[in-house]
Amino acid sequence: MTPSARIQAAIDLLDAIIASARDGGPAADTLIARYFKERRYAGSRDRRAVRDHVYDAIRRAAERPETGRAAMIGVALERPDMAALFDGSTHAPLPIEPGETGAEAGAVPEWLQGLLADKVEQDALLGRAPVDLRVNRLKATPEAVAPALPDATSIAGLPDGLRLPEGFPVEQQAAWKDGLVEVQDAGSQWIAAACGVQPGMTVVDLCAGAGGKTLALAGAMARRGTLVAADTIRSRLARLEPRAARADATFIETLLLDQSHEARGLESLNGQVDVVLVDAPCSGTGTWRRNPEARWRLTQARLDRLVAEQARILDFAAPLLAPGGALVYATCALTEREGRGQVDAFLARHAGWTAEPIDLPVGRAHGAGLLLTPGHDGSDGFFFARLRREG
Repeated sequence: MTPSARIQAAIDLLDAIIASARDGGPAADTLIARYFKERRYAGSRDRRAVRDHVYDAIRRAAERPETGRAAMIGVALERPDMAALFDGSTHAPLPIEPGETGAEAGAVPEWLQGLLADKVEQDALLGRAPVDLRVNRLKATPEAVAPALPDATSIAGLPDGLRLPEGFPVEQQAAWKDGLVEVQDAGSQWIAAACGVQPGMTVVDLCAGAGGKTLALAGAMARRGTLVAADTIRSRLARLEPRAARADATFIETLLLDQSHEARGLESLNGQVDVVLVDAPCSGTGTWRRNPEARWRLTQARLDRLVAEQARILDFAAPLLAPGGALVYATCALTEREGRGQVDAFLARHAGWTAEPIDLPVGRAHGAGLLLTPGHDGSDGFFFARLRREG
């Protein structure tokens, strides 16, 4: 592909991504993979260049552009070398007309500006994320893993955390294939640490998904105790099984819950659990470094639904805790409603619960919990709090 043809390919892909974001269709990565599967003639350099163009345009535009051309022109008008590739030649985009404008640059959609926590450094939300790893204590130690990953550096305050450069092909490494390490953002590792689980406890990861935090909890429990990974989506839980096998964490129990009737499936655990982790469905505003396209999908109506769902999950999670048990609430979101506001509302609804300080060398106190942000902590953005049921 010529450089100009790569620009046109990026425009075509952006058109598809914009439509998919508007209509709730497949994610950008899925559409890019499909595009090149149908175009075998594109070499690896072509694919990498087109993908870079697409994500440059996505990262630049906070609001969903009208067209892929507008998204790409927004980038090109800031880069004369790229603007020159709009030359109208074969497979190239038409020349940029005098006065033709591109998508406006920005980090956060205008409607969302006032809803983010006031400690969020907005420009850092779109920086490129490194590859963070957690050493799996069920099979290895950091000292044993280090020689196999010489490019890795330690993460301050996380004894099992390692950091690799952005884009490092970790899944091609023997350490990953053998289950010695798991890919896990430092923020997620901090949340697992905040749970304070110990061997012999009964622990429930209530919104387990594919089980990243479940596996971190498993490492802390050393195969002793009961660890339940629960979710309402079968395909998510199915992804945990091979990960648990690779990590030698096969003592994890999975529990598929019926959406909207989760409490029925959890009744046998009521009053018996030492720690419940609620890593709730959220807006994902803290993960824009990895998924900048999410800005184009989030709406006020969707945010309202998420806030209501988070409150509902917290309400059926609470009865699971034994007296003195801890409920850890976490979201990879940086809006006040999903974080500090959600915890304040829970405490107002439920007597006999208190928020307790979380002693970690990271983040900033925010209401009853801690706020992690890419700009301050170098991790994805999270809010999390630990709530204790009085004995």
